[in-house]
This record gives sequence, structure tokens and C-alpha cells, in this order.
Amino acid sequence: MNIFNYITIGSMVLLTVLILIQTRGASLGAGLGGGGEIESVRRGSDKTIHQITIVMAFVFSASILLSVIA
Repeated sequence: MNIFNYITIGSMVLLTVLILIQTRGASLGAGLGGGGEIESVRRGSDKTIHQITIVMAFVFSASILLSVIA
């Protein structure tokens, strides 16, 4: 296995955890997109987690692309 496979697996796990952390509301329906709240502004740690999720999605995509090329 090359280094890109390890980066892909690590970023996949982190990306999954970050997406699950961002769930709003306490019920199962809210976790599946059924939450009734409308929040248009992210603040504090929610904004930071959102930005880290975007970076991890880029790292995940780039590692897959680089492993295919290499």
C-alpha cells in the first residue's frame, strides 16, 4: 500500500466523524434532515468544524485522485 491509501482511509474516517458531529437537534429525525430549525449563520465551534470538514473533503478527494494517477 502506498501513502495515498493511508491518507484516504484517515481522511475518510475524519470526514465521517466531522459530518456526524454537525448534526443539529437531538432527535433521530433531526439527524436525518427532518429538523425544523433554520440557521443561516454558523458561529463559533460550528463554523470551525464546518471549515475543517471542507478541508477534509478536499484532502479526501485529492488523495483518491493522486492514488489513481500514481
